Amino acid sequence: MENSKVFFTDLRTVPGNDMLTKLERLIRRAGIADIDFEGKFTAIKIHFGEPGNLAYIRPNYAARVVDVIRSLGGKPFLTDSNTLYSGGRSNAVDHLNAANENGFNRIAAHADVIIADGLKGTDYKEVPCGGKYCPAPKIGTAIADADIVISMNHFKGHGESGFGGALKNLGMGSASVGGKLELHSSSQPCIDEKNCIGCHICEKYCRHDAVKIVDRKAVIDYDKCVGCGQCVAVCQKSAAVIKDYDTSELLNSKIAEYALAVVKGKPSFHISFIMNVSPNCDCWGHNDAAIVPDLGIAASFDPVALDCACAEMVKAAPSLAGTAISDKDGECTCGHHHHKGEDKFRLIHPDTDWEAGAAYGEQIGLGRRAYELVYVK
Repeated sequence: MENSKVFFTDLRTVPGNDMLTKLERLIRRAGIADIDFEGKFTAIKIHFGEPGNLAYIRPNYAARVVDVIRSLGGKPFLTDSNTLYSGGRSNAVDHLNAANENGFNRIAAHADVIIADGLKGTDYKEVPCGGKYCPAPKIGTAIADADIVISMNHFKGHGESGFGGALKNLGMGSASVGGKLELHSSSQPCIDEKNCIGCHICEKYCRHDAVKIVDRKAVIDYDKCVGCGQCVAVCQKSAAVIKDYDTSELLNSKIAEYALAVVKGKPSFHISFIMNVSPNCDCWGHNDAAIVPDLGIAASFDPVALDCACAEMVKAAPSLAGTAISDKDGECTCGHHHHKGEDKFRLIHPDTDWEAGAAYGEQIGLGRRAYELVYVK
């Protein structure tokens, strides 16, 4: 079987060949125009950045991708799903504000933003995909209903999955709040009584009549609870919470199943920005120093191959002094570069296993780990 192709451009520019021009040349060379966009609703799945975090993809890049899709006849919109944790993007109102403040709006990014799973993270569709762990992933409705999915991925570290790339952006990022609970934990949620104010919102939104307010505190009937996570989604006081977290290997396998559900039966294309490779996810309210130099942009129809190619490029790059890698191994901060050829994400997050997700993604037909890297000037 022929290896998947991953197209890559570096960050070197000259007059008349700026990075936006290089981005457009890259995605066109990678074959984005082979997709029939005419009249099709096109979800551009992107992370808008948690307020306070500045490592997200610049909206200028999103604008150029939007312009290309629109020139091909598509109806593009920018999208992401609400977060499981309580933060600046846990509901559509705050999420839209965060996106707008970071420049993801019609003016700067040339497209409107639609929060995929609705106001409180409860708007989703189950997409059966025959998964071993998640038979019917809960995908945000705006993404599930889209005709085409384009992922724009900031490639960086992640404390649970090892790194965040195409698979995580598609799988975890497209999941409704209840879907994120399913990804993170095999157990049902529980109530932290000290945070519960007895507001009845979890009781109101439980589809299975499993939550009741007793003596001004929420109580879950586990004989009725199916672990859908709606109570976690709607609780604004961090009272309904995840009980236990899954291992990194299992989490990455679940993410692969969710990613498969997102692209099932529709064209998809994926772009990863290997820039500002921060050690942790953009969901944090801050971004730590990049662990390697900025490398470039990669694109492919194969999200598995794309993740593997990006990981290999980060692995081959020198680490930067004075970063989270230095904290882990006591590296000096004299400016010398270290760790060429080492897995930077394992150095920072030794309990994670990103390779399990790539291997499982290949097993379920999401893509291939073997790839051919094609350089685009």
